[in-house]
Amino acid sequence: MIFFSSTATASTSAPSVASLTPVRRWRASSLALIFAVWAILQIGGLFTPGLLDDVDSVYIQVAREMLQRHDFITPTVDGVRFFDKPPLLYWMAAGSMHLFGIHDWAARLPLALGVLVLLLAVYALGIRFYSSTSPADHPDRAGLYAALILGTCIGPYLYTRFYIPDVLIALWMTLSIHLFLVALDRIEGRMHDPTHPPASALLPCLGFAAVTALDLLTKGLIGVVFPLGFVVFYLLLTGRLKLLPKFHLIASTLIFLILAAPWHILAAIRNPPIPMPSGVGLPARAGWAWFYLYNEHIARFLGRRIPHDYGQVPIPIFWMLLLIWLLPWAAFLPAALVNAWRSLRYASTDASLRFDSDLELSPATAAAAPDRRKEAALTCLLWAGIILGFFTLSSRQEYYHLPALPALALLVAGLLAQADTATNLHRLGHLLIDPPQQNPALRQVARSALYVLVPLGLLLFLVCGFFALTAPTPHAGATLNELLSSNPADYNLSLGHIFDLTGQAMGFFRGPLIAVAIGMFTLGPIAFLLRRRSAFAANLLIAAAMTGVLLAAHQGLARFYPILGSKNLALKIDARYHSGDLVIIDGELTSGSTLLFYTPRSAAPVLLVNGRRNGPWFGSFYPDAPRVFLDDAQLDHLWAGAHRIFLLTYHPVARTANLAPYAAVYPFAASGGKTILTNQP
Repeated sequence: MIFFSSTATASTSAPSVASLTPVRRWRASSLALIFAVWAILQIGGLFTPGLLDDVDSVYIQVAREMLQRHDFITPTVDGVRFFDKPPLLYWMAAGSMHLFGIHDWAARLPLALGVLVLLLAVYALGIRFYSSTSPADHPDRAGLYAALILGTCIGPYLYTRFYIPDVLIALWMTLSIHLFLVALDRIEGRMHDPTHPPASALLPCLGFAAVTALDLLTKGLIGVVFPLGFVVFYLLLTGRLKLLPKFHLIASTLIFLILAAPWHILAAIRNPPIPMPSGVGLPARAGWAWFYLYNEHIARFLGRRIPHDYGQVPIPIFWMLLLIWLLPWAAFLPAALVNAWRSLRYASTDASLRFDSDLELSPATAAAAPDRRKEAALTCLLWAGIILGFFTLSSRQEYYHLPALPALALLVAGLLAQADTATNLHRLGHLLIDPPQQNPALRQVARSALYVLVPLGLLLFLVCGFFALTAPTPHAGATLNELLSSNPADYNLSLGHIFDLTGQAMGFFRGPLIAVAIGMFTLGPIAFLLRRRSAFAANLLIAAAMTGVLLAAHQGLARFYPILGSKNLALKIDARYHSGDLVIIDGELTSGSTLLFYTPRSAAPVLLVNGRRNGPWFGSFYPDAPRVFLDDAQLDHLWAGAHRIFLLTYHPVARTANLAPYAAVYPFAASGGKTILTNQP
């Protein structure tokens, strides 16, 4: 079934694709608002808290070691080969630290800048899709909404608090889809009007290839599967698959290979297959190619990766989290999806798309409105469907929705902008065939605000307010860790520690809870009351309230930080460290991986007791891997030696009992359930 087809023909009476394209104007006021929201949330979060134990500090430590070793091909962590991810994320952090110094904020800066570019990319795509159905005096309204939605919803903000690549995948997907649509416009424009053809499609095709190469270097093979899958399915569903050869395939492939192939070739050459031990599930010989290309992609997709070091989110929870990550704007998502589906099914003769000449829309622009809405609907539904469908069938983490969120943000933004159009037309006294109160978009937005956003805001206002008012005040000297429960079975999930919270612990979060309660009441009932006077002001109020809520969440993360990171302990070690001292983690690397980054004066790598598993496990089989892995007997021997030892452990009582027969045991520092023991006063 063909859902979309171009209405442009070669006839002189029909406008060409180029002429159907509405004027796309970037407004300084909108850009200033987008930049302000980004700066408040992203720049404000660069400096606190410290790096988290786990992938956050691991990936940034990989970048730091690249700088130290001057080797940007083979990633290492703690000196051991680390093949889990492609290099672009490491290169970005390494480049920033090269410019600004070895600081956690410098390493985080590229991801924050990536968020800004993503917001601008979504803004531009929103203008393309909805400028002709936005208010005539604000043709960028949908683009502005899309950027604000993506910048203030929960998921993208939460998953840029630590250094993972998924928000960059959202950026590359947004750019590649826009470049593809521009190339398609130019190809069809040349076909429909060969006497006055638009610009060549070569440049957007080469841009698509370059962005896809960056996507591959950011996340691996899905960086190619998602954009190419979108292109093929889009052309197939619109009956344009025969146009595929016109996308400058040879030149585009060359650009892609020039950018993407060198690292893959060099990584395979520098990390060849070597003999592997038997009985651990590995092939007889394996190297970078086996681990990265097969184990990290095919085996992970099938849920057979070795070692299995990640949680698996059940499918119903995975889909429920999609709505949570898009809150509070998810309140408008069902109506936006219905609106998009109707745009695909019916030729748009909706009265809400008919404008007077006073609105400064040309006949060609007015005619283009239905086509752009259908293009937007198909693009966004296909975009989100490919990503969510892929991860529904494969291994999935809680944050794998992120590359699909820009598509959903655009659908919601289009609905909100259409509702604004009806409101503005009514205020200006323009005639519509249907009265404005019957406008479908206006009615859908109002109902979503009343029946979803108001109850949700009130519920969260009451819940957060209850805990803020009733949680006991911690007694003097109390620590958060003392009041938390322990659920180690959940810690493979990125947000597993949230299940440790108890009612007693809420006293540590009283301030953030009050801020969240106020924000929820504002974006629910107050915004609904304001919507009766100005829909635009109500939507801006939701974005402003969510900015406050997210800042409060960041403050909550900072208060929770001693549980999640070990920066304070690392700085205390660094203040007392002398040449020859040993820093040891009791457990696997991620038990205290921030020690690697924040103890820069340590000449030797951090040692691991019973920690030969997960991240550095495969790299440890290479014969040149540093001897960082200890067993209990080796720790006992070192403890009795002449070296001062700083041992990070989660089990100080048991470790003290085990080590006391060999040498004295002194508690050095403690924070967040972790203790540093030393063998010298």
